Amino acid sequence: MFAYTGPLGTIFSEEAVSMYLWAPTAQDVSVNFYDGPAGPFLETVQLNESNGVWSVTGPRNWENRYYLYEVTVYHPATANIEKCLAADPYARGLSANSTRTWLVDINNETLKPLAWDGLAAEKPKLDSFSDISIYELHIRDFSAHDSTVDCNFRGGFCAFTCQDSAGIEHLKKLSDAGLTHVHLLPSFQFGGVDDIKNNWKCVDEAELSKLPPGSDLQQAAIVAIQEEDPYNWGYNPVLWGVPKGSYASNPDGPSRIIEYRQMVQVLNRLGLRVVMDVVYNHLYSSGPFAITSVLDKIVPGYYLRRDSNGQIENSAAVNNTASEQFMVDRLIVDDLLNWAVNYKVDGFRFDLMGHIMKKTMIRAKSALQSLTIDEHGVDGSKIYLYGEGWDFGEVAQNQRGINGSQLNMSGTGIGSFNDRIRDAINGGSPFGNPLQQGFSTGLFLEPNGFYQGNETETRLTLATYADHIQIGLAGNLKDYVLISHTGEARKGSEIRTFDGSPVGYASSPIEIINYASAHDNETLFDIISLKTPMNLSIDERCRINHLSTSMIALSQGIPFFHAGDEILRSKSLDRDSYNSGDWFNKIDFTYETNNWGVGLPPREKNEGSWPLMKPRLENPSFKPAKCDIIAALDNFVDILKIRYSSPLFRLTTASDIEQRVHFHNTGPSLVPGVIVMSVEDARNDRHEMAQIDETFSYVVAVFNVCPYEVSIEIPDLASLGLQLHPVQVNSSDALVRQSAYEATTGRFTVPKRTTAVFVEPRC
Repeated sequence: MFAYTGPLGTIFSEEAVSMYLWAPTAQDVSVNFYDGPAGPFLETVQLNESNGVWSVTGPRNWENRYYLYEVTVYHPATANIEKCLAADPYARGLSANSTRTWLVDINNETLKPLAWDGLAAEKPKLDSFSDISIYELHIRDFSAHDSTVDCNFRGGFCAFTCQDSAGIEHLKKLSDAGLTHVHLLPSFQFGGVDDIKNNWKCVDEAELSKLPPGSDLQQAAIVAIQEEDPYNWGYNPVLWGVPKGSYASNPDGPSRIIEYRQMVQVLNRLGLRVVMDVVYNHLYSSGPFAITSVLDKIVPGYYLRRDSNGQIENSAAVNNTASEQFMVDRLIVDDLLNWAVNYKVDGFRFDLMGHIMKKTMIRAKSALQSLTIDEHGVDGSKIYLYGEGWDFGEVAQNQRGINGSQLNMSGTGIGSFNDRIRDAINGGSPFGNPLQQGFSTGLFLEPNGFYQGNETETRLTLATYADHIQIGLAGNLKDYVLISHTGEARKGSEIRTFDGSPVGYASSPIEIINYASAHDNETLFDIISLKTPMNLSIDERCRINHLSTSMIALSQGIPFFHAGDEILRSKSLDRDSYNSGDWFNKIDFTYETNNWGVGLPPREKNEGSWPLMKPRLENPSFKPAKCDIIAALDNFVDILKIRYSSPLFRLTTASDIEQRVHFHNTGPSLVPGVIVMSVEDARNDRHEMAQIDETFSYVVAVFNVCPYEVSIEIPDLASLGLQLHPVQVNSSDALVRQSAYEATTGRFTVPKRTTAVFVEPRC
């Protein structure tokens, strides 16, 4: 009855300011103006209602005032008529902790960095979404411990403007190697961190550093202040449309707007596009009273999803939102357009995308990609969308409408995270026993003592994992045909996970985000440290770390890396560090330490595994030296360079992948622990396919996870002019330089725990 497509929020003209609020169940709405972000009340102005929309027009000098809406409305939480004071859902400016909305013209020239309007012309080149690679980074992690950043800027937006900092130098290395996108964890106004820095409490890190590596005292100190320290991942949405105040030099006024724009501008000029992590699936608060409750004060009962008893659904954390509702869908799309147009964000990652309706995702993509440089200052065709397509809770199996789950998103051009390749590489799942081994972590080949079956059974599981990885390497396409470990030719959709889900589900490589680790669960180094045998050397663990990363980096589809995995980052085995403070989340871009062994991680999410963790954290052989960290980084840079040395690693269509990508160590007689992938281009003696690579006519990647050298004969690949990739010929890794190919027999010799890439140069 009250679906509305007209203006919302504040609209500025030369002479006036108009304010619009959608509140069809309200009995009365007024706006309370205040003198500054914390000053006294000034006046109340009544709004007028028309078909559920309340509005008022006032003089232009209302600009820069602070205000709250006072909404008189029945609230089901109390079963009473309440007078709710609420921020503007379409706020573009806020005071600290969102206590008031700042009435700001986001297009005011004073809020723009120098040359801001021309940033579209400076955006890094992006020919195809298949060229994307993503680096997932938390804003505070980036600089909180970086002594090369001004102490006033550490942990915030401004740290990215410190051109000679260790963190910026690190990003330059990755960008120069080919990395295209930085994915920033939530940076909108979220709860859980006070915007006022003087209120923060911090631990004495110098004292904590004196404690034993397996002590529980560090976590106790962190937990004691974790609700008052400056750390949280940020998945606590309060207001979607304004940058987070705690990351700004001043949470009141223009700083957060200007500094966010500067951050985007600097990253773009480094050659990196910016992805914003958006959280539309739930809200931090509900009810008529909390400052951090906004939408539920204005139209109580509408924005949040309810169960059959009228209770708020909480499967997405708390306060699940209902994008199946017209005005929720509209608010999400409007907010995305705000970030794309006003902050020139280059992509969006959707938290729990499966809890958002598919129609909302498609409408968002269409709206964003219709943006033009001439009209909006943005090339929307370059904006990429992806998210977590998990299918669970009240939305599972389309109970609330067709949702944005993995299988449903096939054919949309929107990406989803591929947990199949993650679990096959690492072993088990994030919800299983942490000792379960996978393809890279020693299953069958180097058991860790945790029983996963007899030798026959673990060999079969290893071969099954190889199938899952190979489908992932081929873009996780549902129609890609693989000779499986049984010898049968099967489509990706016909190969099943252990719970019966199809492994391959994508229609296009741009619909798959391949990854081995992310901010959720343990870091890659910590996963490897848990799953591999206790007596394994640090050098071997480092090789597994790189081998796992290289499978992601050389896959068709879009590779995704958790910040720090390339430098062996540890969170001291913390499986959920969302509120574990700077101490457990530290990244060191000087490469002196990887943060291993800084104490047992917080009790709440980890105590059950403390008996496994303690002996590992206390064992000095698990801790890498600076030379190990630098070697890991060098190898990561090399594998990125290899990915971007040939478009054959970045095929743009399913048909190209089906025609060009082949796997050779398959079927019942496969050599365990070895994947051989070839990607072919047009050659002088073959013309049935188009040439796409001017440099190489053939590439072959051999992934050897075995703890010993493997020599494997592939007759299909005999008589080629293959040689070790030039990047690996010059690698600092002595083992990879020993990799060899013999043309007469098609024999590949690859050292233990090594990824070797061979290429056939064009004459």
